[in-house]
Amino acid sequence: MRYLLGLSIFIIVMLSLKIIVMRKSVRELRADFVARGNLDTNSLIGIPSRDKELRLLVNDMNKTLSKLREAFHKYNLGDNELKTAITNVTHDIRTPLTAIMGYLELAKKQEMTPETAKYLAIIEERCHQMKKLTEELFEYSVVSTTETKEELTDVCVNKVLEDCLMNYYAALMEKGIEPVIEICEDKVISKLYPSYVERIFSNLISNALKYSDGDLYVSLSPDGTVIFKNSASALTSVAVDKLFDRFFTVETAMNESTGLGLSIVKSFAQRMGCDINAKYEDGSLIIQISNFLNKS
Repeated sequence: MRYLLGLSIFIIVMLSLKIIVMRKSVRELRADFVARGNLDTNSLIGIPSRDKELRLLVNDMNKTLSKLREAFHKYNLGDNELKTAITNVTHDIRTPLTAIMGYLELAKKQEMTPETAKYLAIIEERCHQMKKLTEELFEYSVVSTTETKEELTDVCVNKVLEDCLMNYYAALMEKGIEPVIEICEDKVISKLYPSYVERIFSNLISNALKYSDGDLYVSLSPDGTVIFKNSASALTSVAVDKLFDRFFTVETAMNESTGLGLSIVKSFAQRMGCDINAKYEDGSLIIQISNFLNKS
């Protein structure tokens, strides 16, 4: 009996030690896995344990990690090639387009029939649309491949928002949109990139011009939250979920948009540490940017 009791105690002690060692190995495995989570590194997970099952697990994890890294690098390569192609194509288009617009200006100074003048006006309008699209494509390719050279400076969000609304006021009136504006009296001053803030607001107003059914509500609260809201019957909840995706457009805007305006907005907002989201409620598109906080 004493022999059996001693053997049982020995087995229990050995099992307990094995469990302790395995728990330690699992903790080390977890820490190593987290450390190797960076897909830019080629190092694999290692484990000192001699346990067969744990070593098989680590081997499978390393195989999966290698496949993930390979897919990640292929994605990066393809994404960079796409951005380079966009940059080259837009550059190639801009040169002849500038020449065409120059010749159009010369043609407008010549004597012409009313019908010819009408056709030239149509061509000029299409050229301006092409110029806008190529500039947007070029800007996006630059934004997505390089970091800003601007310095973070104190920006009064109130003033930038007011200036942008004034710049677009005539265009809004032309489309029958009289915006309701609620900008707090307290100055919201933050360390931001000035051109980014201006482009964010400009793109959001342009977006309202495309999708609004005739209204626009804009607000800035003291906590630095900016809200753009407008009724938009052309949109759906599914479409709104994709608004920040690159090259996404809804059918009504296909002829005058690259689908990059809001993608640029999201990129700029994220670079400044701001959160941006869009939702569709009761037929209205609501875009909110938060974290324009006073950081000065």
